[in-house]
Amino acid sequence: MDRNVVINLDSVTVKYQRFEAIKNVSFDIKKGDFVALIGANGSGKTTLVKALLGLLRVSSGTIWKNGELRIGYLPQNTALQDRFFPATVEEVVSMGLLAKRRFPKFLTRADRKKIRVILDTLRIPHLLKKRIGELSGGQQQRVLLARAMVSDPDILILDEPTSALDQSMRKHFYDVIKGLNQSLAITIVLVTHDIVSAGDYVNRVIYIDQVVKFNGTFDAFCEHPELSPFVHTHPLKHERRLKHEFS
Repeated sequence: MDRNVVINLDSVTVKYQRFEAIKNVSFDIKKGDFVALIGANGSGKTTLVKALLGLLRVSSGTIWKNGELRIGYLPQNTALQDRFFPATVEEVVSMGLLAKRRFPKFLTRADRKKIRVILDTLRIPHLLKKRIGELSGGQQQRVLLARAMVSDPDILILDEPTSALDQSMRKHFYDVIKGLNQSLAITIVLVTHDIVSAGDYVNRVIYIDQVVKFNGTFDAFCEHPELSPFVHTHPLKHERRLKHEFS
């Protein structure tokens, strides 16, 4: 196996009683990948993510992980609606450090410094003592991303992280994630319906509909007549085609 592979799925099937949520799913995730995992509602994306996280037992096949792989997870629909939720940003982010510790659980000076470094990386150090309920949706997403990052993950799994963000905030969020991918070499698995925006950032698209229907580059996905509704229409594709025609 390629030594750069961090996760390998080999013929993975997960059943709910007799229903096969995913069937014979096989693919690799390599160190430094930025993968978009896409598919319609009910296609098996959530089941696949739960299997990757070890929350669901596979019915057949294997999921291999390279050593003690540390996985950070940002679940879907995490924005808070309660403006009076008492936890501060520092307290929320600290949960990523304290969750796996034994009692007594407390923050060290090094922990507090680490939290500040993460918040600075995400350009929100000024929010440290703010209550998370007072923040905007975009700020909350970055705080929860910081919670996922503070345990130094090798891979981040993000489940529809931009669903509550407007277009400008989506671009900013993707810029932040791409920066983590490039500067810190964090492997990213992005579960999304927003492939139009995400396609400019990812290096690979995996399309699932119980089975893997496509596994390749975004360019190739855009050219696939049976799968992509964006065939020849994505602005990035149009720009590249013009450069090719007139070069």
